[in-house]
Amino acid sequence: MRAKYIFNIKIQLAFVLLAVSISSCSIKSTGKKISSKSIKVLLVGGGASHNFDLWYKNADVKTLSQDGLCKVTYTTNTDSIAEYLKVNDVLIMSNNQPIKSVLSRQSIFEFATKGKGIIFLHAALWYNWKDWSEFNLQLTSGGSRGHDRYGEFQIEITNPNHPVTKGVEQKFTIKDERYYFIPDLKGPGMEVLAANYLAGSEKIYPSIFVVNNPKARIVGISLGHDGEAHNMVNYQLILKNAVKWVSK
Repeated sequence: MRAKYIFNIKIQLAFVLLAVSISSCSIKSTGKKISSKSIKVLLVGGGASHNFDLWYKNADVKTLSQDGLCKVTYTTNTDSIAEYLKVNDVLIMSNNQPIKSVLSRQSIFEFATKGKGIIFLHAALWYNWKDWSEFNLQLTSGGSRGHDRYGEFQIEITNPNHPVTKGVEQKFTIKDERYYFIPDLKGPGMEVLAANYLAGSEKIYPSIFVVNNPKARIVGISLGHDGEAHNMVNYQLILKNAVKWVSK
């Protein structure tokens, strides 16, 4: 009888351990479900005058991946943009390298037409493509053809209540290239969320803005030459806020 009793106890313990094991698997599975809700982002980089791998592929991808916020695909192959956009929620362009593929160019505009989210960072806000004027006219509503020498300047948030600038210091100093971003009056227009200015200069330019696209949510961020921007808490918060907002 004692041997039978011990046997029954062992069976009961085995069932308890199995239940604990199943419970643990359920918790892990739930964790996976949460991560599967991450925003799918395509980040396009590459070109001249910037270390795209260091600051966009590494630093920005790390920032966006924190706490499972985003699942980021980074590419410098502009011919692959059309394929990647089929499976992503947000497009981030940081590149100033050529986009020669007609299909890639069309897919970016179609992405906007579908009401998807787009963010243009730093070098992508330049007038990069002489044979593709529609990009700066319609998607960024302007562009930059010059900037101050790399150095310190001030940023002032002009709309602290917008989701993109929420929680960001209203005034801060940054070391960067101060882009001379000029809005195109023929474009769809924009709402400026933050402007840059330099002591002793009367010229003020947009640093963070929302393009008045009828369907897509589009954000422009002219900051981001190197680590002085990408490693800054304010920049990182702006970037994460922008992705959250344009993905809705």
